[in-house]
Amino acid sequence: MREKILEEINRIENQYDVKICYAVESGSRAWGFPSKDSDYDVRFIYVHKKEWYLSIDQKRDVIELPINELLDINGWEIRKALRLFKKSNPPLMEWLHSGIVYYQAFSLVEKMRAIQNQVFLPQSALHHYLNMAKGNYRDYLQGEHIKIKKYFYVLRPILACKWIEKYNTVPPNKFQELVKDLLEEGQLKDEINTLLVRKIKGDELNLEPKVTAINEFIEKEIKRIEVYTKTLSVSKEDITPLLDELFREILEEVWSSSYKL
Repeated sequence: MREKILEEINRIENQYDVKICYAVESGSRAWGFPSKDSDYDVRFIYVHKKEWYLSIDQKRDVIELPINELLDINGWEIRKALRLFKKSNPPLMEWLHSGIVYYQAFSLVEKMRAIQNQVFLPQSALHHYLNMAKGNYRDYLQGEHIKIKKYFYVLRPILACKWIEKYNTVPPNKFQELVKDLLEEGQLKDEINTLLVRKIKGDELNLEPKVTAINEFIEKEIKRIEVYTKTLSVSKEDITPLLDELFREILEEVWSSSYKL
């Protein structure tokens, strides 16, 4: 599949006359709990030629390919990415730390990582992950019998919140790392690890009785995190000039280079 993804990246560059700086996995594979039928969620950041930016017209700042049963691939133009980076956009932060990198060129990502602590807003990330946990819990984990694989889509954002609370940094992508660091040994951790092994092994994990220990943990943590987020008030200096300069540097680097995929 990696070869197929690289072929798509090359095709996108040629079709849209852009350069891709970074392409990664962003879904359950990057989070460490893929199913046997999980598709590939590829996300990338790209740069147009200089002339594209010297126009009075507003232009589309995303590239989205039709989704097939195995591959979901789309990307953000660099200015869109940097604007969201300035807002500490959690999905973008996850891209920067994906453990599955399909392609990387130029210095953009290293430079973004070097200043991520200057843009990271814990309250923004907490609200994102808390809302994700609440929404998925409401939609998927009600009733006595549930699709228990959906637990991971509630537990991961809750654990991301707990990581932010503990370390005040961007949480790791890997679910296993969050579990190891944040949960004490005991029934809850054992139940979660058992489900994780089953999911990765390929068990269907369709409708089954809910796991009481996990449900109780989720409900307690959602309420606690809601209270905690209201205590936060963090401000950051405006780094727009720094990101403007970064954009210009990358634009020059990309289009003065003779690099080919």
